[in-house]
Amino acid sequence: MEHARTWDIGFVAQIDPMTDDLVGEWLSLPDVAGVLGMPVGRVKQLLRDRKLLAVTRPEGTLAVPAAFLDGHQVVKGLGGTLTLLFDCGFDELEAMRWLFTADDSLPGTPIDAIVKHRSTEVNRRAQALAF
Repeated sequence: MEHARTWDIGFVAQIDPMTDDLVGEWLSLPDVAGVLGMPVGRVKQLLRDRKLLAVTRPEGTLAVPAAFLDGHQVVKGLGGTLTLLFDCGFDELEAMRWLFTADDSLPGTPIDAIVKHRSTEVNRRAQALAF
């Protein structure tokens, strides 16, 4: 599997068609900044800190899944799950794909469960991936 590139703003994956179909709505970094009420530079810091994950869209712009935002904040628990996935050896694209792939044991996708404040269940599954 091709590894994602690391750029100045942090960890950014190249989008693939499979992930694009799974994610649904994407937001540009300026759109994310507008929703969160912060400058784009702060959004880039969230990417560097792995509190958010972005991908490069086919047109060359960076985008964040809209599902990563809950109102005017990043979904609670997302950063912890991202850390776990990276600690398990996932790259950015694999983490994105895992978050948006249905898991019958949840049910739904891991990101849906995180949005519903069930990140403990999601993190248990993520930890099991390391073994």
